[in-house]
Amino acid sequence: MAYMSDVPANSVQALIDSPAPQESRLHMIWRNAFPFIAVGLIWEAVARAGVFPPKLFPTIETIAAAFWRLTMNGILLHHAFDTIWRLLAGFALAAIVGVAIGILMGRSRRAEDICLPLVSMLAPIPGIAWAPLFLLWFGLGNRPAILLVAFVSLFPIIFNTWTGVKAVKEIWVRSAQAMGADDRRLFVNVIVPGALPYILTGLRLGLAQAWRTLVGVEMLASVPWGLGWMIFGAREFLNTDVMLSGVFVIGVLGLALEKLVFQRLERFTVQRWGMMT
Repeated sequence: MAYMSDVPANSVQALIDSPAPQESRLHMIWRNAFPFIAVGLIWEAVARAGVFPPKLFPTIETIAAAFWRLTMNGILLHHAFDTIWRLLAGFALAAIVGVAIGILMGRSRRAEDICLPLVSMLAPIPGIAWAPLFLLWFGLGNRPAILLVAFVSLFPIIFNTWTGVKAVKEIWVRSAQAMGADDRRLFVNVIVPGALPYILTGLRLGLAQAWRTLVGVEMLASVPWGLGWMIFGAREFLNTDVMLSGVFVIGVLGLALEKLVFQRLERFTVQRWGMMT
Protein backbone atom coordinates (compact mmCIF):
# COMPACT_ATOMS: atom_id res chain seq x y z
CA MET A 1 0.00 0.00 0.00
CA ALA A 2 1.37 3.39 -0.94
CA TYR A 3 1.17 6.13 1.62
CA MET A 4 1.07 9.86 1.00
CA SER A 5 4.68 10.17 2.05
CA ASP A 6 5.68 7.76 -0.74
CA VAL A 7 4.11 9.94 -3.45
CA PRO A 8 6.43 12.52 -4.99
CA ALA A 9 5.67 16.11 -4.10
CA ASN A 10 5.34 17.15 -7.74
CA SER A 11 2.69 14.44 -8.30
CA VAL A 12 0.68 15.70 -5.33
CA GLN A 13 0.87 19.24 -6.65
CA ALA A 14 -0.22 18.05 -10.09
CA LEU A 15 -3.28 16.36 -8.56
CA ILE A 16 -4.13 19.52 -6.67
CA ASP A 17 -3.74 21.75 -9.73
CA SER A 18 -5.55 19.45 -12.15
CA PRO A 19 -9.00 20.74 -13.21
CA ALA A 20 -12.16 19.03 -12.06
CA PRO A 21 -13.68 16.61 -14.57
CA GLN A 22 -16.01 18.35 -16.98
CA GLU A 23 -19.72 17.88 -16.65
CA SER A 24 -21.00 15.12 -18.89
CA ARG A 25 -23.10 16.19 -21.85
CA LEU A 26 -26.03 14.05 -20.72
CA HIS A 27 -26.02 15.62 -17.27
CA MET A 28 -25.84 19.11 -18.78
CA ILE A 29 -28.80 18.39 -21.06
CA TRP A 30 -30.80 17.02 -18.12
CA ARG A 31 -29.95 20.03 -15.95
CA ASN A 32 -31.11 22.46 -18.63
CA ALA A 33 -34.23 20.48 -19.51
CA PHE A 34 -35.39 19.79 -15.96
CA PRO A 35 -37.11 23.18 -15.34
CA PHE A 36 -39.08 22.86 -18.57
CA ILE A 37 -40.09 19.29 -17.76
CA ALA A 38 -41.20 20.31 -14.28
CA VAL A 39 -43.28 23.23 -15.58
CA GLY A 40 -44.80 20.99 -18.27
CA LEU A 41 -45.84 18.37 -15.72
CA ILE A 42 -47.41 20.99 -13.47
CA TRP A 43 -49.23 22.53 -16.44
CA GLU A 44 -50.53 19.15 -17.56
CA ALA A 45 -51.68 18.28 -14.05
CA VAL A 46 -53.62 21.55 -13.71
CA ALA A 47 -55.11 21.21 -17.19
CA ARG A 48 -56.35 17.66 -16.57
CA ALA A 49 -57.56 18.39 -13.05
CA GLY A 50 -60.35 20.58 -14.43
CA VAL A 51 -59.42 23.66 -12.40
CA PHE A 52 -60.08 25.79 -15.50
CA PRO A 53 -62.29 25.10 -18.53
CA PRO A 54 -60.39 23.16 -21.21
CA LYS A 55 -60.98 26.00 -23.68
CA LEU A 56 -59.11 28.43 -21.41
CA PHE A 57 -56.42 26.08 -20.08
CA PRO A 58 -55.68 23.47 -22.78
CA THR A 59 -53.43 20.48 -22.34
CA ILE A 60 -49.95 20.35 -23.82
CA GLU A 61 -51.23 17.90 -26.43
CA THR A 62 -53.82 20.44 -27.61
CA ILE A 63 -51.23 23.22 -27.73
CA ALA A 64 -48.79 21.01 -29.63
CA ALA A 65 -51.51 20.10 -32.14
CA ALA A 66 -52.29 23.78 -32.74
CA PHE A 67 -48.58 24.57 -33.05
CA TRP A 68 -48.10 21.79 -35.60
CA ARG A 69 -51.16 22.83 -37.60
CA LEU A 70 -50.10 26.49 -37.74
CA THR A 71 -46.55 25.54 -38.67
CA MET A 72 -47.53 23.15 -41.43
CA ASN A 73 -49.83 25.63 -43.16
CA GLY A 74 -47.18 28.37 -42.93
CA ILE A 75 -49.23 30.80 -40.85
CA LEU A 76 -47.01 30.65 -37.76
CA LEU A 77 -43.81 31.06 -39.78
CA HIS A 78 -45.25 34.09 -41.58
CA HIS A 79 -46.23 35.73 -38.29
CA ALA A 80 -42.83 34.93 -36.75
CA PHE A 81 -40.91 36.28 -39.74
CA ASP A 82 -42.73 39.61 -39.71
CA THR A 83 -42.20 39.99 -35.97
CA ILE A 84 -38.50 39.12 -36.22
CA TRP A 85 -37.72 41.67 -38.91
CA ARG A 86 -39.56 44.42 -37.03
CA LEU A 87 -37.65 43.46 -33.90
CA LEU A 88 -34.26 43.37 -35.60
CA ALA A 89 -34.84 46.62 -37.47
CA GLY A 90 -35.84 48.52 -34.34
CA PHE A 91 -33.25 46.89 -32.13
CA ALA A 92 -30.40 47.52 -34.60
CA LEU A 93 -31.34 51.20 -34.72
CA ALA A 94 -31.43 51.35 -30.91
CA ALA A 95 -28.09 49.53 -30.58
CA ILE A 96 -26.28 51.92 -32.92
CA VAL A 97 -27.72 55.10 -31.43
CA GLY A 98 -27.68 53.88 -27.82
CA VAL A 99 -24.06 52.72 -27.82
CA ALA A 100 -22.95 55.96 -29.50
CA ILE A 101 -24.80 58.15 -26.99
CA GLY A 102 -23.62 56.05 -24.04
CA ILE A 103 -19.98 56.29 -25.09
CA LEU A 104 -20.34 60.02 -25.67
CA MET A 105 -21.85 60.46 -22.21
CA GLY A 106 -19.08 58.42 -20.65
CA ARG A 107 -16.30 60.40 -22.32
CA SER A 108 -17.81 63.91 -22.20
CA ARG A 109 -18.99 65.58 -19.03
CA ARG A 110 -21.03 68.10 -21.01
CA ALA A 111 -22.87 65.36 -22.92
CA GLU A 112 -23.48 63.54 -19.64
CA ASP A 113 -24.98 66.66 -18.02
CA ILE A 114 -27.29 67.18 -21.00
CA CYS A 115 -28.41 63.61 -21.69
CA LEU A 116 -28.48 61.94 -18.28
CA PRO A 117 -31.49 63.86 -16.86
CA LEU A 118 -33.49 63.15 -20.03
CA VAL A 119 -32.61 59.48 -20.04
CA SER A 120 -33.33 59.15 -16.32
CA MET A 121 -36.77 60.73 -16.79
CA LEU A 122 -37.82 58.80 -19.90
CA ALA A 123 -36.43 55.36 -19.02
CA PRO A 124 -39.01 54.38 -16.34
CA ILE A 125 -41.99 55.08 -18.63
CA PRO A 126 -43.42 51.78 -19.95
CA GLY A 127 -43.02 51.32 -23.67
CA ILE A 128 -46.68 50.50 -24.24
CA ALA A 129 -47.59 53.93 -22.80
CA TRP A 130 -45.91 55.52 -25.82
CA ALA A 131 -47.82 53.36 -28.30
CA PRO A 132 -50.87 55.65 -28.75
CA LEU A 133 -48.62 58.66 -29.36
CA PHE A 134 -46.47 56.82 -31.89
CA LEU A 135 -49.60 55.65 -33.69
CA LEU A 136 -50.84 59.25 -33.88
CA TRP A 137 -47.47 60.57 -35.01
CA PHE A 138 -46.48 57.88 -37.53
CA GLY A 139 -49.79 56.25 -38.45
CA LEU A 140 -50.56 52.55 -38.56
CA GLY A 141 -48.41 49.72 -39.86
CA ASN A 142 -44.75 48.85 -39.53
CA ARG A 143 -43.25 52.30 -39.04
CA PRO A 144 -44.62 53.03 -35.53
CA ALA A 145 -43.83 49.48 -34.40
CA ILE A 146 -40.18 49.68 -35.50
CA LEU A 147 -39.65 53.20 -34.15
CA LEU A 148 -41.29 52.38 -30.82
CA VAL A 149 -39.13 49.26 -30.43
CA ALA A 150 -36.04 51.38 -31.09
CA PHE A 151 -37.17 54.08 -28.66
CA VAL A 152 -37.92 51.88 -25.66
CA SER A 153 -34.87 49.63 -26.05
CA LEU A 154 -32.63 52.69 -26.36
CA PHE A 155 -32.54 53.58 -22.66
CA PRO A 156 -31.07 50.40 -21.10
CA ILE A 157 -28.42 50.39 -23.83
CA ILE A 158 -27.49 54.00 -23.08
CA PHE A 159 -27.42 53.46 -19.32
CA ASN A 160 -25.26 50.35 -19.42
CA THR A 161 -22.89 51.69 -22.06
CA TRP A 162 -22.42 54.88 -20.06
CA THR A 163 -21.81 52.84 -16.90
CA GLY A 164 -19.29 50.64 -18.70
CA VAL A 165 -17.31 53.57 -20.07
CA LYS A 166 -17.24 55.21 -16.63
CA ALA A 167 -16.11 51.89 -15.10
CA VAL A 168 -13.00 51.63 -17.27
CA LYS A 169 -10.08 51.84 -14.87
CA GLU A 170 -8.15 55.07 -15.04
CA ILE A 171 -4.86 53.20 -14.76
CA TRP A 172 -5.63 51.45 -18.07
CA VAL A 173 -6.17 54.80 -19.77
CA ARG A 174 -3.02 56.36 -18.30
CA SER A 175 -0.93 53.31 -19.14
CA ALA A 176 -2.08 53.41 -22.77
CA GLN A 177 -1.40 57.13 -22.97
CA ALA A 178 2.04 56.63 -21.45
CA MET A 179 2.82 54.09 -24.17
CA GLY A 180 1.92 56.64 -26.84
CA ALA A 181 -1.63 55.61 -27.73
CA ASP A 182 -3.56 58.30 -29.57
CA ASP A 183 -7.28 58.92 -29.09
CA ARG A 184 -8.32 56.40 -31.75
CA ARG A 185 -6.19 53.59 -30.35
CA LEU A 186 -7.23 54.49 -26.82
CA PHE A 187 -10.87 54.21 -27.83
CA VAL A 188 -10.52 50.97 -29.82
CA ASN A 189 -8.07 49.11 -27.58
CA VAL A 190 -9.00 50.33 -24.08
CA ILE A 191 -12.39 52.03 -23.83
CA VAL A 192 -14.48 49.66 -25.95
CA PRO A 193 -12.98 46.39 -24.58
CA GLY A 194 -13.29 47.66 -21.01
CA ALA A 195 -16.92 48.68 -21.45
CA LEU A 196 -18.00 45.72 -23.60
CA PRO A 197 -19.37 43.51 -20.76
CA TYR A 198 -21.65 46.38 -19.74
CA ILE A 199 -22.62 47.05 -23.36
CA LEU A 200 -23.63 43.42 -23.84
CA THR A 201 -25.73 43.58 -20.68
CA GLY A 202 -27.42 46.71 -21.99
CA LEU A 203 -28.14 45.02 -25.31
CA ARG A 204 -29.69 42.05 -23.50
CA LEU A 205 -31.94 44.33 -21.44
CA GLY A 206 -32.80 46.38 -24.52
CA LEU A 207 -33.77 43.26 -26.43
CA ALA A 208 -36.08 42.18 -23.60
CA GLN A 209 -37.70 45.62 -23.65
CA ALA A 210 -38.04 45.40 -27.42
CA TRP A 211 -39.85 42.04 -27.23
CA ARG A 212 -42.34 43.22 -24.63
CA THR A 213 -43.12 46.41 -26.48
CA LEU A 214 -43.31 44.90 -29.96
CA VAL A 215 -45.81 42.20 -29.02
CA GLY A 216 -47.99 44.85 -27.39
CA VAL A 217 -47.79 47.38 -30.21
CA GLU A 218 -48.54 44.73 -32.85
CA MET A 219 -51.91 44.35 -31.16
CA LEU A 220 -52.62 48.06 -31.67
CA ALA A 221 -50.85 49.10 -34.86
CA SER A 222 -53.14 47.21 -37.26
CA VAL A 223 -50.24 45.30 -38.82
CA PRO A 224 -51.38 42.48 -41.12
CA TRP A 225 -49.00 39.88 -39.66
CA GLY A 226 -47.03 39.35 -36.48
CA LEU A 227 -47.03 37.19 -33.35
CA GLY A 228 -48.61 39.93 -31.26
CA TRP A 229 -51.36 40.35 -33.85
CA MET A 230 -51.89 36.58 -33.92
CA ILE A 231 -52.16 36.38 -30.12
CA PHE A 232 -54.57 39.31 -29.99
CA GLY A 233 -56.71 37.87 -32.80
CA ALA A 234 -56.83 34.45 -31.15
CA ARG A 235 -58.05 36.05 -27.93
CA GLU A 236 -61.14 37.33 -29.70
CA PHE A 237 -62.18 33.72 -30.47
CA LEU A 238 -60.91 32.16 -27.21
CA ASN A 239 -58.33 30.14 -29.14
CA THR A 240 -56.06 29.73 -26.15
CA ASP A 241 -54.03 27.02 -27.84
CA VAL A 242 -53.16 29.42 -30.67
CA MET A 243 -52.27 32.15 -28.18
CA LEU A 244 -49.96 29.82 -26.26
CA SER A 245 -48.35 28.66 -29.51
CA GLY A 246 -47.45 32.27 -30.23
CA VAL A 247 -46.12 32.75 -26.70
CA PHE A 248 -44.03 29.60 -27.09
CA VAL A 249 -42.50 30.88 -30.34
CA ILE A 250 -41.61 34.20 -28.68
CA GLY A 251 -39.84 32.34 -25.90
CA VAL A 252 -37.95 30.11 -28.33
CA LEU A 253 -36.85 33.09 -30.43
CA GLY A 254 -35.65 34.93 -27.33
CA LEU A 255 -33.69 31.88 -26.18
CA ALA A 256 -32.18 31.44 -29.64
CA LEU A 257 -31.01 35.06 -29.75
CA GLU A 258 -29.43 34.67 -26.33
CA LYS A 259 -27.64 31.41 -27.11
CA LEU A 260 -26.69 32.01 -30.73
CA VAL A 261 -25.88 35.72 -30.61
CA PHE A 262 -25.04 37.09 -27.19
CA GLN A 263 -23.29 34.07 -25.72
CA ARG A 264 -21.20 33.57 -28.84
CA LEU A 265 -20.35 37.26 -28.91
CA GLU A 266 -19.20 37.03 -25.29
CA ARG A 267 -17.18 33.91 -26.04
CA PHE A 268 -15.33 35.54 -28.91
CA THR A 269 -14.70 38.84 -27.12
CA VAL A 270 -14.71 39.40 -23.37
CA GLN A 271 -14.17 35.76 -22.38
CA ARG A 272 -11.31 35.39 -24.83
CA TRP A 273 -9.79 38.61 -23.50
CA GLY A 274 -10.02 37.23 -19.95
CA MET A 275 -12.35 39.98 -18.75
CA MET A 276 -15.06 37.60 -17.57
CA THR A 277 -15.50 33.86 -17.10
